[in-house]
Amino acid sequence: MIKNQLSLYVFVSVLFVVGVIFGALMVNALTLEQQQELAQDVDQYVQLMNDGIGSGAVHSFWDRFFFHSKWLLLLWLLGITVVGIPGVLALNFLKGALVGFSVGTLINQYAWKGVLFSLVSIAPQNMIAVPAMVIMSAAAISFSMFVIKNRLLMQKGELAPQLGSFTSTAILMLIFFAGAALFEAYISPALISWVSPLLSSASATI
Repeated sequence: MIKNQLSLYVFVSVLFVVGVIFGALMVNALTLEQQQELAQDVDQYVQLMNDGIGSGAVHSFWDRFFFHSKWLLLLWLLGITVVGIPGVLALNFLKGALVGFSVGTLINQYAWKGVLFSLVSIAPQNMIAVPAMVIMSAAAISFSMFVIKNRLLMQKGELAPQLGSFTSTAILMLIFFAGAALFEAYISPALISWVSPLLSSASATI
C-alpha cells in the first residue's frame, strides 16, 4: 500500500507544511497584549524546566501516548467513514498549524535562542510523529478512495483485505507514536533542561 501512495504522501506533506507556515504567521497576528500573555506562559514553563520541576516520565509518556493515539484513532475513523477525507486533510493542516504556532511563539519570544529551544523541545518527537501521521493520513485517504471507487460506484473488489491493510497500517503507526511519546517523556526533558538555562526573562524579546 505504501509504495503506491507517493503522490498522496507529497500532497499531505505539503498541506502540513502550509499549516506550519500558517501557524507561524498567526503569532504575528496576535495583539501585543496576547503576545505578552503568551510570552509569560512560555517563560513560566521554561523556568519550571530550568528548576527541574515537571511531571514524572511515566505519567508524561502515557499522557503523550494517549494524545497521539486520539489523533490516530480519529484518522482511522475518518478513513472508514469514506466521507472523512476533508477531515483527514483538515487534521494535517491543524497539526502543521500547531507546530508552526509553537515554533513561532518561541522564536518570537527568544529570537535565535528560541530556534535552539524548538530544536530540542518540538522537532525531535515530531520527526517521528509527523511522518507517522502523514503515512496514516495517506492510508486513510487511499482506503476511502478505494471504497468510493470500487464499492460504491463499481460494486467490485473485496473490502476486507483493504480494511485489514488499513488497520494494520494504523497499528504500525501506533508503534511509531509510542516511540515519539517515549522520546517526549524520557529524552526531551533532559534536552530541555540543558537548553532552558540559556533562556530567561532577561533574554525575552517581548
